Amino acid sequence: MSLRKNFKILLTIALASGIIFSVTAGFTPNAYSETPKISKESVDVLTKTGQAMADVAAAVKPAVVNVSTSRTVKTPQSDFGPFFNDPFFRRFFGDEFSQRRMPREHKTESLGSGVIVSPDGYILTNNHVIKDADEIKVMLSDKREFNGTVKGVDPKTDIAVIKIDAVNLPTVPWGDSDRLRVGEIVLAVGSPYGLNQTITMGIVSAVGRANVGIADYEDFIQTDAAINPGNSGGAMVNAKGELIGINTAIFSTSGGYQGIGFAIPSNMAKTVMDSLIKKGKVIRGWLGVSIQPVTPELAKQFNLKEEYGALVSDIVEKSPAENAGIMRGDVIIEIEGKKVDEPDHLRNMVAGTPPGTEINLKVIREGKSKSFKITVGELPAEMQKTTGGEYDNVLKGVSVQDLTSEISKQLNIPSRIKGVVITDIAEGAPSEGTLRQDDVIVEINRKKITDIKSYENIVSKIKSKEDILLTVFRNGAAIYIPLSWK
Repeated sequence: MSLRKNFKILLTIALASGIIFSVTAGFTPNAYSETPKISKESVDVLTKTGQAMADVAAAVKPAVVNVSTSRTVKTPQSDFGPFFNDPFFRRFFGDEFSQRRMPREHKTESLGSGVIVSPDGYILTNNHVIKDADEIKVMLSDKREFNGTVKGVDPKTDIAVIKIDAVNLPTVPWGDSDRLRVGEIVLAVGSPYGLNQTITMGIVSAVGRANVGIADYEDFIQTDAAINPGNSGGAMVNAKGELIGINTAIFSTSGGYQGIGFAIPSNMAKTVMDSLIKKGKVIRGWLGVSIQPVTPELAKQFNLKEEYGALVSDIVEKSPAENAGIMRGDVIIEIEGKKVDEPDHLRNMVAGTPPGTEINLKVIREGKSKSFKITVGELPAEMQKTTGGEYDNVLKGVSVQDLTSEISKQLNIPSRIKGVVITDIAEGAPSEGTLRQDDVIVEINRKKITDIKSYENIVSKIKSKEDILLTVFRNGAAIYIPLSWK
């Protein structure tokens, strides 16, 4: 061994010895003579807490299911291979280079979770879990597997209701999410990455989270309980084992758990679910106001002492708000005694209020507080959108909206044309490539369509894989379009 190597070894040993000496020199054997003890009382408390949470988990797990879906996806093919699918080359050679052949179909599968909410097989999950699915399989905690049928979806809240043909199923009792407090312990139950019956624990990090960008109506519970892909649609329960949320999404830069998860509050989920089951669609409350946040600049202009509430920027004619005396420039600060922090809070509270209900509003007008009684109306059909995703027929995946006078003007459609306008067609839908966005459906099987209600009434009666005939207004003329299940 060379002198240089010996020197390095000795130096390393010397440094290590010096470190050890310096660390131990200041301590005496007495420093280690006493071992920290845990009191019996502390052990008993921790043991009881652990056993209590285990009891909650054991009670909830049987009612949480695995939801697996498959759907058909069309992938464009090119005679020239993937090389010419590059946008750079398509820019110079044109799209025809990548669109010479018919799209290729293949099946994709995804996993999610669901919560049994009734003994006869109704299951609550997320809309994004079952969206555009050709087939839904539900596996229970006892490994039994059933076919799932979609009973209703609400993309605006990301809620879906599916049904399996079974009885005497275990359920999770409903909790009151409005009473949830920041800091409460919660459990998240689901099937992350297909790992069935996974339980994670955390606390409520925040409530009333909006502007997350996941759904139109957002009032999320935020938690640090681990939520990962596959947890969507699973249960969030409190220490009593009550359902207080539906696990929905995570905030992540990596695609995995980073300590920020979101769940739809149980009260919102139950309201949407009940409406879907009983009426086939979601009935939402409506005031008829356009609202915006109170910024520091606006607070100054409107002489407001605090920056909260919902500023009324416009009012619909003959709406509940106008009839009650609400005016532009009013700042709504309370609804039924509950503080309105921001516009989304007001929107969610009104949407969840049954039409016909009389509510109390408090507003700030020209620096003074005023109170109003308003009878909540029903959100007009033209302000809603319906999706055909719940129909197992050729119009599956077709989203439509009432053809209003405003839309007719935008699309240059004559006022005499009545029907519903197509707003979206899901990828892989039976009508993809045949129907187009902005097509107006005026007849189905020679029966007139005048609005969403008449559309839903007819479409709901079309059988699976049944051929139909549409009359569609497109490019200034009405045309017949036969639709067949592909």
